[in-house]
Amino acid sequence: MVSVRDVATEAGVSVGTVSHALNHPERVSPENLSRVHAAIEQLGFVRNDAARQLRAGRSRSIGLVVLDAGNPFFAEVARGAELAAAAAGLSVLVGNSVEDPAREASYLDLFREQRVGGLLITPTTDDPSALLRLHESGTPVVLVDRDPGDSPFSSVSVNDVLGGELAAEHLLARGRRRIVFVCGPVSLTQVRHRLEGARRAVDRCTGATLEVIERPALTVLEGRAAGDLLADRRPVDRPDAVFCANDLMAVGLLQALVMSGRVRVPDEIALVGYDDIDFATATVVPLTSVRQPARLIGTTAVDLLLQQLGERGAERRAVRFEPELVVRASSGGQVG
Repeated sequence: MVSVRDVATEAGVSVGTVSHALNHPERVSPENLSRVHAAIEQLGFVRNDAARQLRAGRSRSIGLVVLDAGNPFFAEVARGAELAAAAAGLSVLVGNSVEDPAREASYLDLFREQRVGGLLITPTTDDPSALLRLHESGTPVVLVDRDPGDSPFSSVSVNDVLGGELAAEHLLARGRRRIVFVCGPVSLTQVRHRLEGARRAVDRCTGATLEVIERPALTVLEGRAAGDLLADRRPVDRPDAVFCANDLMAVGLLQALVMSGRVRVPDEIALVGYDDIDFATATVVPLTSVRQPARLIGTTAVDLLLQQLGERGAERRAVRFEPELVVRASSGGQVG
């Protein structure tokens, strides 16, 4: 492997001059800079950024751990984070926890070994102990799509309780009274908050009921399984509305109902999802959904992290966005 010393010998300059040419070219004379670049090209030298970063004690990369990289919502969050990071000269390393605390822990260990400059994370649990250890070791942490609670972390979140209320209130306003909430694990904070909001709205409406169907994951397949369960019920035992904890579940549930040929959406069952992913407008019945500003969440999270990097001990900030209901045909509205 070609080293900096080899480049210095080829260019006829000192190792220090090569180092300055790579990191502070303004400190090198045009003549020496030209000789160093010629030597680099001649020898095929590739700088070892990893080693340089480890010597400096901090990487130019930041870690991002999401619950489901296959969910378009988190893909948009990651895209926003990458745009903001690139503007600051940073790269983003993405880990997919698949809602598994053990897998999340393995990514935390990996990013600690890589000495990332900071961490953005949507945690799988409310236990902050592992993140606190990372924080106390000098790695700033920003929570993504999660309220900070009593933790010392900055955060970017959406008011999911309000989002749940908006979804349920919309269905109630359409005259629906037997609502089912289809969700992934209620241990996930986002799921729990969306359920809390839906319950608030239902509790305010006389004669309305809310049933919960909890599935192992927030995926299309689990939504389809829930839809099969509902389609298999006698018509008198079916709900007249379903609120899904995210759009992936809503898409799967819609597929099951439509494919069964036994349930008409929205005539017999009105449907609302959550996230307003791009695919929500392309389903066989366009999906009503609660919109979150996914890309803005990602860029804001990086901005908060940069504040922590630029000023160690910077004051914690909690940014919370308000959700918006987007009404389409699946709940009896117009395509929007």
